[in-house]
Amino acid sequence: MTRATSAGIAAVLFICVNALAGGLEATVSTPAGKPVEDAAVVIEPILGAAPKPRRIATIEQRNREFMPYVTIVQTGTLIEFPNHDPVKHHIYSFSPAKLLEIKLYAGKPVQPVLFDKPGEVALGCNIHDWMEAYVLVVNSPYFAKTGRDGKALIRNLPAGHYRLRVWHPRQKAEGPQRDIEIGGTTTRLKLLADVTPGVVKPKPPVESDTY
Repeated sequence: MTRATSAGIAAVLFICVNALAGGLEATVSTPAGKPVEDAAVVIEPILGAAPKPRRIATIEQRNREFMPYVTIVQTGTLIEFPNHDPVKHHIYSFSPAKLLEIKLYAGKPVQPVLFDKPGEVALGCNIHDWMEAYVLVVNSPYFAKTGRDGKALIRNLPAGHYRLRVWHPRQKAEGPQRDIEIGGTTTRLKLLADVTPGVVKPKPPVESDTY
């Protein structure tokens, strides 16, 4: 077999595999019709194992806030917590999916943190009570987070059967999961999430922060 023939077969296989890949475009809104920001849209394969995670996620501290507010990762992902503030932070979580404590620090902790169990993880700061963030750890690499318009897009989904869920840290109750079929095109769905409005917590001026 010549190199040209091998290259041709590889190109055909690449095209065939990608032809079977589809996508999901979800629009999440409240029962009143308002778009929901920061909602996690997750689809898990019903049959077969999901690919393993290959990346490190980042949750920063800027302006004495966690950024982003919501992070979605696959089980087994490492997360870094760089502190870009001129003050120290003390990060913790009492969530069953991840007990966590990074004591007073500035800059970047030496080791990232492994999130090895699926579930919801609430993050806080022992020094700054208003700081909060959430991590959703899932057994799937196929997920996306909605923007201000309530839309989330998951690309390059292998054709097959999946189970879909929508999650938000301020949801009144998590809605039922549903089974969906992904083919070679983009599937568009409208989803509901009953979410309480966000509350901006007051924080003191930077000058009064002794840390």
